[in-house]
Amino acid sequence: MSEPEEHPSHGREAVRQARGSDLNSPTALLKVVIAQGTFIAALMFYLGAMYTSTFYAYFHISLSALDLGFGEQVTQSLHMLKLEVLVAAGVVVLIVSGPWVGARFRPSAGAPPRAPSRAEVVAGRLQLPVVVVGVVLLALWTEIQPYGWIAPLIIAAGLLLGQFRDARGRRPEGFRRRALPIFAAGVFLFWTLTQVTVQTAERDARSRARHVTEWTGVVVLSSHPLALPTGTVTKEVLPSGLLHRYRYSGLRLLLERDGRYYVVPLGWNVDRDAMYIVRESDTVWIGLTPGTQPKLLG
Repeated sequence: MSEPEEHPSHGREAVRQARGSDLNSPTALLKVVIAQGTFIAALMFYLGAMYTSTFYAYFHISLSALDLGFGEQVTQSLHMLKLEVLVAAGVVVLIVSGPWVGARFRPSAGAPPRAPSRAEVVAGRLQLPVVVVGVVLLALWTEIQPYGWIAPLIIAAGLLLGQFRDARGRRPEGFRRRALPIFAAGVFLFWTLTQVTVQTAERDARSRARHVTEWTGVVVLSSHPLALPTGTVTKEVLPSGLLHRYRYSGLRLLLERDGRYYVVPLGWNVDRDAMYIVRESDTVWIGLTPGTQPKLLG
């Protein structure tokens, strides 16, 4: 007597269950956490480096001159926690998680397939129109600035909408319908983050340059004269016999790195005036004072 043949769907279900049990193991969970944590750390480092580079490039300072470490670069990425970024990230998370949340409620083996919800069908049909809107906005790149980052974000959202089930309950499968759109959406999302980072850094730098008087004040005591602009910096010559005879005030601090103080005089203009680097040493003493604080309305 011949043995009954196993139905192909039963074999696929067994493989799926085996994979599910493997994913639920502590080792697999640890691998997933490490992989995701590494990716997030690398992304934060990239965004932090991009933000720092763009921010200080506005002040004509190169990123290589700052010699920032990995942790400092990651910390700089926290400047991206803006309202528009959080809203965009929330929309993307909802779109991305939609197909997988629906998969959690997949019927068990032998049960009839669940009919797609109306929201899934509508989302799938919106894929092409949303992508077309994003492409049109991309063609109008120069006209929609500084909101050009919306174009790649919309394209990515449209590509991800195609991962929902269609009216027949079918899910996209294969390289062309699943892997390629997800990869393309990731590229457009990466482009979106880069554009938002650059624009945020430029906006923050312009705002910082407009409020020089509010920066931390700097007092320099030196045993020898310094080549600081005497027209805008107050120079005092103290009595002889003191180690630091020359006192300079009226300076503001942009940045301090490894004993190097990047200072500017009051009334400094980023487009025409020079920035001065004062190095702390045995003959040069640096003191920090509060800058001019804006008056709060009572």
